[in-house]
Amino acid sequence: MRHSTQSLFLLLVASVMLSACGKQESSAQTQRPPAEVGYVTVQAQPFTLVNELPGRTSPYQVAEVRPQVTGILEKRLFEEGETVKAGQALYKIDDKLYKASLASAEADLASAKANLQSAQLTANRYEHLIKTGAVSQQELDDARATLNANKAAVAAAQAAVQTARINLDYTTIEAPISGRIGRSNVTAGALVTANQSNALTVIRQLDPIYVDLTQSYSDLQALRSAMASGKLETVGKGKATVSLVHQNGATYPHDGTLQFSEYAVDENTGSVTLRALFPNPDGELLPGMFVRARLPQAESQNAILVPQKGVSRQANGKASAMVVSQDNTVEKRSVVTEKAVGNRWLISSGLKDGDRLIVEGLQKIGEGAPVKPVSVDNAGQTAESKTTDAAQG
Repeated sequence: MRHSTQSLFLLLVASVMLSACGKQESSAQTQRPPAEVGYVTVQAQPFTLVNELPGRTSPYQVAEVRPQVTGILEKRLFEEGETVKAGQALYKIDDKLYKASLASAEADLASAKANLQSAQLTANRYEHLIKTGAVSQQELDDARATLNANKAAVAAAQAAVQTARINLDYTTIEAPISGRIGRSNVTAGALVTANQSNALTVIRQLDPIYVDLTQSYSDLQALRSAMASGKLETVGKGKATVSLVHQNGATYPHDGTLQFSEYAVDENTGSVTLRALFPNPDGELLPGMFVRARLPQAESQNAILVPQKGVSRQANGKASAMVVSQDNTVEKRSVVTEKAVGNRWLISSGLKDGDRLIVEGLQKIGEGAPVKPVSVDNAGQTAESKTTDAAQG
């Protein structure tokens, strides 16, 4: 009996001590200060939506040089790879046969003119004799018909002379356009034929030069929808200015202009083609190069741009952000991210001008928890975190 009483007394003492400890712990939790968080103030600002699109360069003009007459190639008159001017002689074809053809056509023309002169005199004479009855009407009609036939013969002979002269001129093959000429596919002594399928050489005009860009049709439709709803506006008037970036990240020194957008969607890629024109005075851009172009396509006067680390993804893939409410507690917001712009998100809904977006100390807080807000700079970093990022970099 005595042992049972002692055990009961010890249990009561232990219960009292545990209750006191629990109260002390609860009191300590209640008195814990709010967690310190860093925030940035959301500010609406003018923003131009610049899309970076892949593209390839293509010549402004391309001319495949082919002979227009048949003959033996005597010599090449240009250096491969040089810049040629329109009308510059490139090849010389043996012209002996074409000179002979021209001489023959000129002789035929002289004969036709002589016959025409004789027929003209006869017709004039018969015009006077018909009045005196010295010739019949039939003879006059025959003279007139002969005169007309000789006129037609002269015209045909003149056309033959012109054709022979053109063919003789074609024995000197000239550059149809100005540009950079490629390698020659034939050498002296080769037989070339009129309008053959194989080109003698190719000339490409590279200044200016085209850049053909591709953009997803779904992105283009989303952009048009945003413009139609008033969220975005078109960029200025006239042709848009385009900048170019090489594969190594270097920026091309000359800006181009957007020429047109293709009115068809590629059935294989689901994209549309946009063509831009760039000056290329130094020949830095060559056909077939892969480049990236920055194309301003829309603008907004009240865009919301926030640091990416202030936005997180939930398990369902939706984006959310934590903001500091008026009473310094944490408020969770569902947001819609429109586009990544550098290290920031373009927000289309969920945040507004003046909101205090939490960007630091997110791991220490929960929805509804009281916090001690501390403003950080526009980049969403305190001096301490900047030093840490720099060291990691």
